[in-house]
Amino acid sequence: MKEQLLQDLKEAMKEKDILKKDTITMLRAAILQVEKDSQKVLNDDEMSAIVAKEVKKRKESVKEYEDAGREDIATNLKREIEILSKYLPEQLSEEEIAKMVEEAIAESSATSPKDMGKVMSILRPKTAGKADGKLVSDIVKEKLANM
Repeated sequence: MKEQLLQDLKEAMKEKDILKKDTITMLRAAILQVEKDSQKVLNDDEMSAIVAKEVKKRKESVKEYEDAGREDIATNLKREIEILSKYLPEQLSEEEIAKMVEEAIAESSATSPKDMGKVMSILRPKTAGKADGKLVSDIVKEKLANM
């Protein structure tokens, strides 16, 4: 993924696409910071988790800026989300997540909403970077509440 980011950064500079260049630069800096802090080289899954975190931050900000009437900033953030989304793995559908949740419930022998932690600990590694954590959590809550 690092090589792809560097290649895309060079391409953005040639095209004089400032927003794309700045977004990729920010992402590369976030990845390097985590590597420096943890003192290890990240694999693609770990880098995807960082990308997902950056996308999530922007999605939350888009809503706030739209509510404040700042469509210009919201539009830029939406474009940044598009740019960053290229580096995420294929996202899981709600149906796929629901199936994984049912399997995790069976595997953990969960019987009530109190067992949510057990189920989430099984799902977290399987869905990291591939699904929004809040969506996974909501589906788990719903399934456990209906038991």
